Parts: sequence; C-alpha cells; structure tokens
Amino acid sequence: MEIAPMRNIIVGTAGHIDHGKTTLVGALTGIDTDRLAEEKRRGISIDLGFAHLELPADIRIGFVDVPGHERFVRNMLAGATGIDAVLLVIAADESIKPQTREHFEICRLLGITRGVVALTKCDAVETGLLELAKLEAQEFLAGSFLEKAPLVPVSALSGEGVETLKQELARVAASVPERDATRHLRLPIDRAFSMRGFGTVVTGTLSDGSVGVEQEVEALPGGKRLRVRGIEVHGTSVEQASAGQRTALNVAGAETSQLRRGITLTDPGLFAAATRAECEVELLASARPLKHATPVHFHCGTAETTATVHLLEPPNALAPGRRGLARFSLQKPLFFLPGDRFIIRMFSPVVTIGGGVVLDANPPEKLRRTVAAERLRKLSEADLAGRLGIWVREAPYGLELSELVARTGVRADVLAGIGESAGLSLLGESQPCMVAPEWLKSAAERSAKVLQAFHRAQPLQAGLAKEELRTKEFPGVPAFLLEAALNNSSAIAVERDIVRLASHRRVFQQDEQEALTRIEEAFRRGGLQVPAKSEVLTACGVAPHKARTLLEILIRDGRLARLSDELIFHREALESVRALLAGRQGERFSVGDFKEWTGVSRKYAIPLLEYFDRERVTRRQGDTRVVL
Repeated sequence: MEIAPMRNIIVGTAGHIDHGKTTLVGALTGIDTDRLAEEKRRGISIDLGFAHLELPADIRIGFVDVPGHERFVRNMLAGATGIDAVLLVIAADESIKPQTREHFEICRLLGITRGVVALTKCDAVETGLLELAKLEAQEFLAGSFLEKAPLVPVSALSGEGVETLKQELARVAASVPERDATRHLRLPIDRAFSMRGFGTVVTGTLSDGSVGVEQEVEALPGGKRLRVRGIEVHGTSVEQASAGQRTALNVAGAETSQLRRGITLTDPGLFAAATRAECEVELLASARPLKHATPVHFHCGTAETTATVHLLEPPNALAPGRRGLARFSLQKPLFFLPGDRFIIRMFSPVVTIGGGVVLDANPPEKLRRTVAAERLRKLSEADLAGRLGIWVREAPYGLELSELVARTGVRADVLAGIGESAGLSLLGESQPCMVAPEWLKSAAERSAKVLQAFHRAQPLQAGLAKEELRTKEFPGVPAFLLEAALNNSSAIAVERDIVRLASHRRVFQQDEQEALTRIEEAFRRGGLQVPAKSEVLTACGVAPHKARTLLEILIRDGRLARLSDELIFHREALESVRALLAGRQGERFSVGDFKEWTGVSRKYAIPLLEYFDRERVTRRQGDTRVVL
C-alpha cells in the first residue's frame, strides 16, 4: 500500500504582546519557541520562534511564532512570509489591543485567507467576560477573511480547549491548496548562524520549488554561489525539501556574516535583484493620506528597505482605505517577483499604513505616469498567459525565454506551454525567444517594402543579402527570428543567404545578357590560370558600372567564386581541383606537390589551398596539408 506523503502547512501566530502566543504554541507542540536569553529574562518574544506539530491525516504544521511588541513588528513581518494560515491570538482578559489590529491588518494585506482564532487565558476570566470577549472578537472580525473562522476559547496553562484547537487547525490545514510546483526555488532567509561542527546554517520557509543536498544555490541580492551540504526539515535530516516546509540548510561557500535575514536563496543564474517595483497598493483606513514622493519602509518577504512612493494616478495623494497604482524606488536592491505581497510602514513614526501586491519587478523606464498606470491595470487584470503577452509585445521583438523565467519564477517548460496556448511563438534552440505573431507579420511586411525598393534600384540583382537586411533594418534582432518572419511570408522567397520578393525575376537586356555570357566564358576558358578581372570587364561590351554588377551576379549565383579581390575562378575549375583531391583522400602533401598536380604557380596555389582549407577539403598541418 502506497504511503501518502506528509502535507506541510505553515501557520503564523499573530496578536498583541503578552496575549499568550508563545505559551499557546508550547501547549500545542511541547516546544518553547523563545530561544534567546533576553526573551526568557523579559518573558516576551523578541525574534521569530519555530515549532511543529504532527496531526492525523498526514498533516504537519510548522508554527512561526512572531513577537507581539510594537518595537518588533519588523521581525513579525519577516515571520509572516510564506505562511498558509494565521493563528490569531486574543487574550480574553484584554480583548482587542493595538498590535491585535496591526497584526491582523498585516495578515490581510499579505493575502492570507485562512485561519483560526484562539481566545486565550479563558480560565482567567469569568463566564460573562469570556462571552463579552467572544462578541468583541466577532465584531472585530466581521466582514474579514476570519469572519467565519473557528473561535476557540483556550487555556495554555490548564489545557482547556487545546485539543479542540488542534482539531480546528487540522481542518484549516486540510483546506490549504498544494503549493505551486511549476516555480523555481525560493527560500527567503529569516535566520543565519554558525553551528559548531557544521559551519553556516540558514533557515526559512521554502516558498517555491525544491532544494536538494549538493545542489548549488545563489544568494540574492549579491549573487554569491553556495553549495548545500545538508538539509533539515523540523529537525530531521532529509535529502530534499520542497515548497511549504520550514527548512534549515547547512551551506558552504559563505561565512555567516555574509548571509542575513532578507537574502533569498534561489536557483543560480536565473534572477536578479531590483531597485524598482510597480505595484497595486492599499492604504489602511486608519492611515493618513499617502502623498506622492513620500518615503516609506518597504517590507517584502523577509527583506526590508526604505523606498519612495511614486503614485501613478491622480490625485497626488492616496486616500485612507483606497487602492491605487504606484512605483516604489527602493534604496537598496531586493529580490521579488510579480505576485509577491508587501507591507509599507510610515517612515516616522514607524507604523503599518498599507501594503499590496507587486505587479512588475522589471518595469520599463521613463514611462509617463498615465501610460504606466494603464499598463499596470492591464497586468493586474491578466492571468499569467495575458501577462506574458503584454511583456512580449512591449519588447522590441519579443523576449528570450530566460528573461520571462526571471520575470515570473516559473519554469521554462511551463512558460513555453502557456505561451503557446496564448498564441505566442517560441523560436530558436540555444536561446529560445517568445515572439508575438504580429511582430512576425510586421517584420515580413517591412522586409517586403525594403525588397521592393531594392529591386527597383537594383533590378539585375537576384536579391538582398539576409545579413544586410537584418543589419540595416532590424539591428539587434537575432538572425533566426528574422528568418522565421521571412519564411512565414508567401510574398518573400529565401534562397540560401539571399532574400527577394517571390514575384521578382531578373530580366536582362540583350547587351546585358551578352556581356554576362562573355564574362562567364572568359573565366571558364581561363580555368586555373584566371584572367585579370579588369581585362575581362573592359572587354565584355557594357559600361563599367554595369559590368561590375554582372560580375557580382555571377558570383552570387555561384557560377564564379571570388578567392580574393583579383582572383576569381569559374566553378568548373574549382570542381576539377576538388575531384583531383578527392582521389587522394588521406594523403599528405606540400605546396610543391599541389603545384605539380594542378600546373599552377605559387601565386594561384596558396589562395586555392586556403580556399579548400575553408571548404574543409584539406587541412593544414605545419608546412604540409592532408586531404580530408
């Protein structure tokens, strides 16, 4: 019988200082999450604490216990990263307090949609006060994501209600959807320390992807590469950890001082930190109006920095309780992706005033505010396929698949399928590029206009060199993309390195046709003793500029081959030498031998041998050559 895998759910505590969060987690798990000496001395949580609880139905809950004191809300924010549900703790003897409200608003702004409410210290109040505390909690939560959440009176000291609370946590945990398995590794670090006998250890909640022993990871920002020496999940050594697990990594390649809270470990070579983010932001009803160009504290994941808010919509202030679109200019680079939630706090005094969701971590520069706002509205309303379409279409010719991975965090194979379903084309092999069909059509139409003008000016030419077309008309566009656009058009014909209108036919006047024949015949008769180019062109019977054009036509058509500016051979002469060498396959020979075989002088022998080296018919080895 196949054993079902353990489901890992992260639950974060929230609530006012001294409402019993740490004591309650201890009663649920048997683990004291206060690990610092000062925490034990003062009897309050200062930093994050961690514990775990295994429940029936193969559910393991990892608790992130956060401090409730207002001075440590920044630590609370780091702990709230990646949680699936909240355990909101309200003391029955004090009811709703300032940090109850602030923690609750933070959870709401972070997009948390599930939770359980624990009414702690229920043994310390009379029945009437307990009922009043219940009513106040229900009134406080009305209309919110916790309006219908279980509300469990509990005493961590006597054990009353603890088993009921476990049952409610199990029900909530069972409703949490599976983590998205289509994304690359992201582990925001919330602790970094040194452990005797192991070295550097970092911990965090694995928000995306998976990580294995001996895997290379990259620390962002900074880009330092590390090797994972060992992994623990809830104190147990494992070979691999996956999204949703509280994870400790023993890493090599960095000292503890080089890693800190706010750094994210991810798959190497894919991502970069950013100093700008365009977002949808919500201002709390209790906040003052947020003015354009206001400095704030910006918290995303376990990281924080100061930032300046640039509102993108009029008026130049966001009213309390309203939503708006904004660009944040960050003082230092952070790593985040579209869809990540963030919190903003006033610069001074430092209180939570709002939060929102990142819409673009790599927005175009120098867009007018109205244009940027309209673009963000489209991004906010679109699913992933729609966002791919927006990003691809606003790029000059499309985006490399690697760039889209960097923008989304989604694996390349998944993005390729989503792009295809959205009507986008994925072209190229070594560096695939996602392109909109409109660009392919537009590039073909533009090329056709260029070719039409070229044929009018150069009617005797077979067509325009593809590379010349790309260099002049599509600078920066990869050759394979232009090739795809040209091949996609029935109006354009591609013949080796030449491109022309499919309807184009060269029509020679009688004197031009006769001159063309004279030039070719002169080089054919010359064989390996080629005539002087100037003499042939002078004797062909047309004006010099037209004679040069006819010579180039013969070369482009492959009837003549130019080895140097003055040495032009007929194709038949070169093929005769190729056949001669083919009969000597594997034979080593000198320049003198070649002169004897062909009857040519050194003047012709060296350019001919260099030509056949390029054609991979011969290969030079010191002073001799070998026939391949």
